[in-house]
Amino acid sequence: MRTLKDINIDGKRVFIRCDFNVPKDEFGNITDDRRIRSALQTIRYCIDRDCRIVLASHYERPEPGKYEEKYSLKPVAKRLHTLLKIKNEILMAEDVVGPDAKAKAAQLEAGDILLLENLRFEAGETQNDEAFAKELASFADIYVNDAFGACHRKHASIHAIAKFFDREHKAAGFLMGKEVNFFGKVLENPVRPFVAVVGGSKVSGKLQALTNLVNKVDKVIIGGGMAFTFLKAQGYEIGKSLVEDDLLDEANKIMEKAYKLGVKFYLPVDFVVAPEFSENTAVKYLPSQEIPKEWMGLDTGPASSRLFREVLNDAQTIIWNGPMGVYEMDKFSKGSIMMSHHIAETHATTIVGGGDTADVAQRAGDVDEMTFVSTGGGASLKLIEGEELPGLTALELD
Repeated sequence: MRTLKDINIDGKRVFIRCDFNVPKDEFGNITDDRRIRSALQTIRYCIDRDCRIVLASHYERPEPGKYEEKYSLKPVAKRLHTLLKIKNEILMAEDVVGPDAKAKAAQLEAGDILLLENLRFEAGETQNDEAFAKELASFADIYVNDAFGACHRKHASIHAIAKFFDREHKAAGFLMGKEVNFFGKVLENPVRPFVAVVGGSKVSGKLQALTNLVNKVDKVIIGGGMAFTFLKAQGYEIGKSLVEDDLLDEANKIMEKAYKLGVKFYLPVDFVVAPEFSENTAVKYLPSQEIPKEWMGLDTGPASSRLFREVLNDAQTIIWNGPMGVYEMDKFSKGSIMMSHHIAETHATTIVGGGDTADVAQRAGDVDEMTFVSTGGGASLKLIEGEELPGLTALELD
């Protein structure tokens, strides 16, 4: 993959597509700036080469064509300035490709940075509109995609824009290069035993990834809401727990495939169960076979945590995607936190697949113990599935 180092950017105007889709609290304060920090290496590299830099990112899902203050990137500009430790202010455009953005872009001098407003304020972004992409492309001589977390989407700033730059004028940023190299190396040539830990609420979102992983790993640990689809497929009573009845056959096929390939397949042996999902509800710790009909499983139990720790003990490579329970509520977060601790305590190469999983590792205080924490949950899943990512293929085209 061609990165920034492979092209000449000295003194040029550079458009960097970043992923600044960071979590904020109810007061609009950024609660986790990991994605902003991940972009610093690429931005600093451009500053050091006297580039005039235009940054662009989406944030959440605003109504297209409508400006809303709560979706503005202004807090990102402030945090970015603090992290970069530069003298000059980061210019903040009032629009995306409107008169204010164009006027400020024209005034940029060597080392200056302009951040465009939320790309999704323009309907053309999510429609992969070429006319909108052309306007974005007009800001720069060089296009850099460093938004791994969004490169599985065919959006204008990820896909259509790349058509307006030849191979000598577009490249991946350093974060993108690191993400793709890490996943590529691990999936193609892992040090064994290789263990996949897959959680989250639904099998449907990870079906293809699971099918692909079974061919590559030595052990699979399943947790989270998706475990109930596998348990029901085996004939267990799961009460009111989350389940995808239309995927019971698929769940059985995955388990059969694992058995035929000699891949060890582990499901939770106990759960934290409750009659409803709330902070004040009564809870019980019960074996998987004993979930009452009117109750639901909301987290893996202590016996499962001990079992999973034993399974991980001899691992040399671990890929983890998805929490073990409804970790957002403290009462049901122990299984996910314990999984994070167990993975961090191993001597394995550990890869945490972005989004909720990275959030769990952060809450558990284990981020620094992990070998690599991805910034893109959906994009990392697509890589595991073996699918081509639109953002990557666009960079390779002339």
